[in-house]
Amino acid sequence: MNKQNGPGLRAGALELGLDLAVETLEKLELFLIELSRWNLVHNLTAIEEKEDVIDLHLIDSIAIYPKMLALLANRSEDVSAPKILDLGSGGGLPAIPLAIMRPDWSFVLVEASRKKAAFLQHIRGKLKLQNIEILAVRAETAALQRPGEFDFVTARAFSKLKNLLHFAQPFLKAAGLVLAMKSKRAPEEIAEIDSGLWRLDGDLAVDVPGRALERRLLVYRPMRKFDI
Repeated sequence: MNKQNGPGLRAGALELGLDLAVETLEKLELFLIELSRWNLVHNLTAIEEKEDVIDLHLIDSIAIYPKMLALLANRSEDVSAPKILDLGSGGGLPAIPLAIMRPDWSFVLVEASRKKAAFLQHIRGKLKLQNIEILAVRAETAALQRPGEFDFVTARAFSKLKNLLHFAQPFLKAAGLVLAMKSKRAPEEIAEIDSGLWRLDGDLAVDVPGRALERRLLVYRPMRKFDI
């Protein structure tokens, strides 16, 4: 396992082409502090060292942002303020860092664990994030409440890809996409997907500055509407 530390939050963001405002950096740092503080009691994440939290949580999460911008730019219709649903949000990754960076985008975070949902509610209030909503229910229940509403469904550590696509599909708009953050096991999971039901629109390499890690963003489009 590579233990080399990354360049830090601001420098890491710059390496991704993101020159973040001071206020944004301060909110990201506060999110990191609160995540670490709650983790001592509630075990929200297995990653505890500060440098690892910065690189493997914050930087890893915001690294998909440039990819999202490119996907939006390629849409035939104008989507200046996309709606994003994050499945199995856990400690709020990647949704909270993305919501901090883009207060004009709307995020719905689905998290069935009460303790994790409580943290998400806490961080929403602590950072005054008016652009996020937390649904403390299972994915199946949330799908019945919010069908066909979202441009993107994101997931970082929700489940195997096949299960993720099954749960994500009801949330999507007609042109909506599933953005699955995966690592080295991605080829095995891709092989399990029925190409008659889902089209792989992108298999994008995602670099985490300063870390020799294999990260991939898999972009899937449903080939037809499914029954909820």
